Amino acid sequence: MNKPADMAEAYIRFYETMTPESLARLTELVTPEIHFVDPFNDVTGIEPMRRILAKMFADLAEPRFAVTHRAWGGDVCFLRWRFTARGKNGGAEWVIEGMSELRFAADGKVASHVDYWDSGRQFYEKLPLLGSVLRLIRRRLAAG
Repeated sequence: MNKPADMAEAYIRFYETMTPESLARLTELVTPEIHFVDPFNDVTGIEPMRRILAKMFADLAEPRFAVTHRAWGGDVCFLRWRFTARGKNGGAEWVIEGMSELRFAADGKVASHVDYWDSGRQFYEKLPLLGSVLRLIRRRLAAG
């Protein structure tokens, strides 16, 4: 199973069923020099990526990814996904929708994982004080 399509499906299953204990499986799915980028992080290497995912589990309750669409082009796979979680103290469910660009190495493992999602609207605008300021700025800049 080292074709990109097979590895992508294994990677998707990993993300959709991820637990703190399963983070050790990253070595089976990504290259040692994996480049991982999201709106808050830009790291290279399995251990920095694992720390980011472990922090997600430490900071949030019930974090879950659901991949809803896949698209292929050569050694690149694009994923559309929905992430849900709650704060450790409960409260409303957070929902973030985004896309990931996966690039595969010759051995079929993921060499690059870049997440694209609107951190302003889906995260920062939901924060109590900062959110109201950002919503006001967005309304003033809007065309209509």
